[in-house]
Amino acid sequence: MAGYRPKRVAEMIHRELAVRLPQSLKDPGLGFVSITHVEVTRDLGVARISWSPLGGGEPSPELVQAVDEASRALRGPIGRALRMRHAPELRFLLDGHTDAAVRMTTLLNEIRQDLDARDQTDEPEGEE
Repeated sequence: MAGYRPKRVAEMIHRELAVRLPQSLKDPGLGFVSITHVEVTRDLGVARISWSPLGGGEPSPELVQAVDEASRALRGPIGRALRMRHAPELRFLLDGHTDAAVRMTTLLNEIRQDLDARDQTDEPEGEE
């Protein structure tokens, strides 16, 4: 049962961030972010939040700075919303897994297309 509470807290933090993070990023020109994963340590002291720019790609330096500033500003409100005596430290980490998954899917599709093209050229000759 000890491992269940950090998961529940991570889910609640994820929900709160989905509502509060867009409001915290004051400049809409920076773009939007997607929270891909939240993991909370067993002692509930640190929440590691994986994020990526919505739509993928590399985030601008301004977006990275805005997310860092939002992490400091959101700790208190999230702790109050979750009714926690000590709010976890929010550590935002840029998620590279999504881009890697897209790249891998693209490579697999290219291999499949190459194999299909090879199969079409290697079809047996017609019977005489």
